[in-house]
Amino acid sequence: MPPVIAAAPAAAPVPVPPPDAGPGDRRVIVTTVAIQLATCLGFFGVMTHLVAHLRHDLHLLAGTVGLIMGVRLGVQYVLLLPVGAVTDLLGPRRTGVLACVLRAPGFLLLGTATETGPLLAAAVIIGAGGALYNPAAQSLLAGVSPERRAAGFAAYVATQHIGTIAGPLVGLGLLAAGPGFPLVTGAAAATWVVAGVLFLLLPRGTRQAAPPRPRDVLTGVRAVLRDRRFLLFAVMTAPTTLLANHIMTAVPNLGFGSGAATLSFSVLAAVAAAAQPFVAAGGRGEHPWVLRAGLLCAAAAFLVLAPLDGTETGPLMLAAVLNGVSNGLVQPSIFQRAARHAPPARFGSYYGVLASFAGLFACAGDLVIGRLFDLGPAGAAAALTGVAACALAAAFGTRGP
Repeated sequence: MPPVIAAAPAAAPVPVPPPDAGPGDRRVIVTTVAIQLATCLGFFGVMTHLVAHLRHDLHLLAGTVGLIMGVRLGVQYVLLLPVGAVTDLLGPRRTGVLACVLRAPGFLLLGTATETGPLLAAAVIIGAGGALYNPAAQSLLAGVSPERRAAGFAAYVATQHIGTIAGPLVGLGLLAAGPGFPLVTGAAAATWVVAGVLFLLLPRGTRQAAPPRPRDVLTGVRAVLRDRRFLLFAVMTAPTTLLANHIMTAVPNLGFGSGAATLSFSVLAAVAAAAQPFVAAGGRGEHPWVLRAGLLCAAAAFLVLAPLDGTETGPLMLAAVLNGVSNGLVQPSIFQRAARHAPPARFGSYYGVLASFAGLFACAGDLVIGRLFDLGPAGAAAALTGVAACALAAAFGTRGP
C-alpha cells in the first residue's frame, strides 16, 4: 500500500526535483529504453525461430529441444536470487555491461553449434546473461526520481512489447535472406554489443568498486527475506510470470495454427503497450486495485481459453485482449510498488527475490500443465482452469508492500 501523504496547504509551492535531476533522469530513461529496444529485437528475433531451427535444421529430438529451452530458463531464474544482490554491489551499469558480454557470444555459439553439448553451453550463457540484464535495467529505472519513474518504466514496458512484435519479423526477414539461422543469431549478438556500449554511456554510479564477496551477496538476500511484508507480496505475486507467458504455450497446444497464434500474440503485445500511459498517469501503478484488476483479467483470459479446441478465433482474440490488459497492468504495478518499498541501495536484491520466486513458480507450473495437456482436452481445460485459479488467488491474497 502506498504511503499516505498529508495534503499540503493551498499556498505551498509544488515540489520539484533538483535542477540537475531532470536531465540526468531523462538521460537514464532514454538510454535504458534504447537498450531495451536493442536487446528485445535481438532476443525475440532468435527465440521465436529457435525451436524450428533445432527441430528442422539440426533434427534434434523434441525432448532435447525441451531440455535446451528449459536449461536457459532454469539458469536465468535460479541465478536471479543472488544476481539481484550482485547488482546492488556492482551497480546496474557494470552489471548490464557484463550481461551483454555474456549474451553476445552466447547467441553466436547458439547459431554455430550443431551438437547438444555446445547448444546446452549456449543456453547456460544466455540464461546467465538474462539473469544479469533484468535487474540491471530495472535498477536503473528504480533509481530515477519518483516523478519520472512511472513514465520511464511505462516506456520500458511498451518497448518490450514492441520488440515482441518486431523481433520475430526481423528474424523472419533475416532467415529469408539466405544464410540461415547463424545470420539471425549474429544480428542478435550485434544488438547486444550495441546495448553494452549504451550501458557504458550511462553515468558512473557510486557503487562499491570491489568485486562482491559471497558474504556480501548473502547479506543482501537475507535482508530481503527478513522483510516479511515484502516476502508475502513476493509469494502471492509468484504466479505472474506464468500468467504472462503461458498463453504463448497454451495457444499452439490447443490446436490453433501459426497464423491465429501469431495474430493473438501481436494483439496481446499491442494492448499491453497501449495500457502503459494509463498506468503511468497519476501514479496509478502504485494503487492496489491496478494489480488486482490485472490479475482478474488474467484469470478471465485463461477461463476463456479453457474450453477452446483450436477453431474459435473470436474467443482467442478476446483472451489475447484480456491477457494484454493483464500484462499491461501487472508488470508496472509490481515494479512501482517494489521500487517504493525497497531501500534505494537494495532494489536489486528485492527484484532478485521477486523475480526468482515468479520464475521458479512458472517453471514448476509449466511442468504440471504440460502433463495435463498430454491427457487430452479434459486435461487441457483443467490445466487452464487451474492457471485461472492461481490468478484469482493472487488477486485476492496479495497485500502490501
